[in-house]
Amino acid sequence: MKIKSIETFSTEFVGFVRVTADDGAQGWGQVSTYNADISSLVLHRQVAPWALDQDAHDIDYLVDIIPEREHKFPGSYLRRAIGGLDTALWDLHGKLAGKSVCELMGGTPRPLRVYASSMKRDVTAAQEADRLLRLRDDHGYDAFKFRVAAECGRDIDEWPGRTEEIVPTLRKAMGDDITLLVDANSGFSPKRAIEVGRMLEANGISHYEEPCPYWELEQTKEVTDALDVDVTGGEQDCDLVTWRRMIAMRAVDIIQPDVCYLGGMTRTLRVAKMAEAAGLPCTPHCANLSLVTLFTMHLLGAIPNAGKYLEFSIEGPDYYPWQEGLYKKSPYDITDGKVTIPDAPGWGVEISDAWLEAADYQISTLD
Repeated sequence: MKIKSIETFSTEFVGFVRVTADDGAQGWGQVSTYNADISSLVLHRQVAPWALDQDAHDIDYLVDIIPEREHKFPGSYLRRAIGGLDTALWDLHGKLAGKSVCELMGGTPRPLRVYASSMKRDVTAAQEADRLLRLRDDHGYDAFKFRVAAECGRDIDEWPGRTEEIVPTLRKAMGDDITLLVDANSGFSPKRAIEVGRMLEANGISHYEEPCPYWELEQTKEVTDALDVDVTGGEQDCDLVTWRRMIAMRAVDIIQPDVCYLGGMTRTLRVAKMAEAAGLPCTPHCANLSLVTLFTMHLLGAIPNAGKYLEFSIEGPDYYPWQEGLYKKSPYDITDGKVTIPDAPGWGVEISDAWLEAADYQISTLD
């Protein structure tokens, strides 16, 4: 079975991919969000020429050979584009087998506990507490992640004192039965990160994400070694060599690959297996409700070192207007703080016809 055509349907933020084989079989995937129109162009320019007329069954070969053929372009955009091909082929295989992708990987579709993930820094501690309490009561969430520091902030907070205020405020408001996680988004030097980490430990925070510039692995390891709270990271990293180094040096306690940033399910499975061999859990990054969260649900249902929960964005159209109207039926229904992995063949979702019709269209084909 050969790959006959690769189509993209793109906006600036979302790019869906449809792969068609020479026997008519089809699968749907997604390039990474953010500048998805650029990733779609990369897919047609630098991925499709090496994928068309190749064996649709051999995803491992494709995700290895394409970076070799495009070796002068080792960075993020090529991986974000390859992920569109990879995830579409996983969907195609699931549909041919009559199994969910989770089952193809040896897992079982099931409910997953989620942590409700806040993206906002432009809110006061009191405003964030009120919002999270409403979500707890409405949807049954029992775990929340919120933001400290400023994104790549160089020890400068979003405003003076915000980090020191929001941590105890949210702990007091949520009570001891709620799990709290924080994300610093590369905001601190090691010294400042450790200082904040001591405060997190004192307030029962269980997860400390990306405390230092993510590209400075030695800085992150310094924080990891100094603290008892779990230090986590890896969402930005798309190079398997970096992943091997990060895991070997135990720069973090929990790894957080992003299926779309990393280049698809096949490469993410490799990273998860590296972590499994090192005894590290995997709690992937999936901070929006495009297909990346659905991909991650299937992954968590299959890997033996899955972390405690799935990241689940709580941001609506005021923050992510481009998330609206993507699906015929959303796969993201939350009940008692849990979401269920679909058991239909492939990813178990259908893209909205109206959304596809409004998107920019490109095709690479043998015809």
